[in-house]
Amino acid sequence: MLRIGVDLESLFRHCSSAIHVNQIHAFMLCRSLDQDNVLLSKLISTSASLGLCDYGYSLFNKKTQPHGVYLFNNMIKVLSLHDHSHEAINLYDKIQLSGLRPDSYSFPFVLKAAMRLSAVEAGKQVHGQAIGFGFEQDIHVATSLVQFYSAGGEVCDARKVFDGMTQRDVLLWNAMVAGYVSGGDMGKARQVFEEMPERNVISWTTLVCGYVDVNRPDEALAVFRRMQVEGVDPDVIALLAGLSACADSGALELGEWIHNYIDKHRLFKTVSLSNALIDMYVKSGNIAKALDIFEDMEQRTVITWTTMIAGLAVHGLGREALELFSRMETARVKPNEVTFIAILSACSHAGFVDQGRSCFSRMNPRYGIRPKIEHYGCMVDLLGRAGHLKEAEDLVMKMPFESNSAIWGSLLASARVHGDAELAVRALSHLSRMEPSHSGNFALVSNTYAALGRWSEARMVRKLMRDSGVKKMTGGSSVEVDNVIHGFAAADMSHPQLKMVYEALQQINSQSKIARNNDQMIEYI
Repeated sequence: MLRIGVDLESLFRHCSSAIHVNQIHAFMLCRSLDQDNVLLSKLISTSASLGLCDYGYSLFNKKTQPHGVYLFNNMIKVLSLHDHSHEAINLYDKIQLSGLRPDSYSFPFVLKAAMRLSAVEAGKQVHGQAIGFGFEQDIHVATSLVQFYSAGGEVCDARKVFDGMTQRDVLLWNAMVAGYVSGGDMGKARQVFEEMPERNVISWTTLVCGYVDVNRPDEALAVFRRMQVEGVDPDVIALLAGLSACADSGALELGEWIHNYIDKHRLFKTVSLSNALIDMYVKSGNIAKALDIFEDMEQRTVITWTTMIAGLAVHGLGREALELFSRMETARVKPNEVTFIAILSACSHAGFVDQGRSCFSRMNPRYGIRPKIEHYGCMVDLLGRAGHLKEAEDLVMKMPFESNSAIWGSLLASARVHGDAELAVRALSHLSRMEPSHSGNFALVSNTYAALGRWSEARMVRKLMRDSGVKKMTGGSSVEVDNVIHGFAAADMSHPQLKMVYEALQQINSQSKIARNNDQMIEYI
């Protein structure tokens, strides 16, 4: 029997097709091994891993001898993992009908099924049964309950389960941090994180990802740096989150450190990791490095191509972006909606009107992609920048969507550049309803009149802006120094090194004046 078990183990490891599953099943049937709960569980799991979940379920149902809770648990686990969550919950109910008692493994598996279905009431019933069977203090059950309640938005109930535990391991602590992160409550997530007696890489990664998700990249980077100081090696997910934060905040030095870390530790560069590196370098201004990574990749997805095309477009390399799009088509990678936003943006920045019209017109016929409002917005921007103002306005009027502030704002900006005051006024009339407190719209119309020498109309728009209670928005900027992002706003006097900043500005102004005087003297001579 032991020899047969060893042979079966080898067969399970090498099983890679439906034919193999049938052969193993036949081998077991001939020896009555299909009634062994452990071996049958392995066959069911192997079948499901090859996409044969229904076949595995049929093996379970055809078993004539008592199943045992181990086999029930395994079948519930397989069903919950392979989009058969309803069957998983129904099978859980049959455990007691079979005269068996659920154990500490039964509850986590069925709670995962309830979580996938968002079946809150079913999950609460399972919670009640767990208490009834004496598993209230079981740490595995508690962790699953915290995950279940958090996934359903019931973080308060998750916290009650967490607080009710007399003993907690790092998995339970992580589940509670993740619960607050999933609800966007980073304050409480950070509080629980700081209270943890022990942390692992998942603890740190969860917090970094949470800050990235709520668009707080500076705090994400601060946690990531602290993670390095405390000697925790980041996993791939942490590296992805760190790169995303670097891209959002423009922290090139830390992004390069992460890149060097990946190379130094010989980590396998997954497509996702390479995509994140490209995005980071693009947004940090190093387009050459982004291209190097792109060209070194053996495999590329549509996200890879799109990220690189968008990066070239942002850096004003419209011709290169179009050439890369042509390579993408040659490689038979089907573009998606975001790809066309990137390529239309590239045409807009480079002034390639005809190429933009061509790409826009073949989106649906060739690729089956119906243009969305974002694509129309790109076309309006393209036509407006190139001075085709009437065609741009006609496109806005004919598009099958209600125009938004971004589209009218684009038209307004184009009207300002090309001195079309009447179009500017029409655009402002729409924008004043959509975003009445946006000062920039009034300023553009006023500046348009001023550029045309129509000073009375310019003053009238400024007066309208004041009478409407619209206040000019404060300008701001940021700079990275020694891996720290410093933010500045107009008239803001709160920076701790304000005196040094002003001294540096005075030196720059003095040097600029000296340079100008020298230039004038040379020109005079």
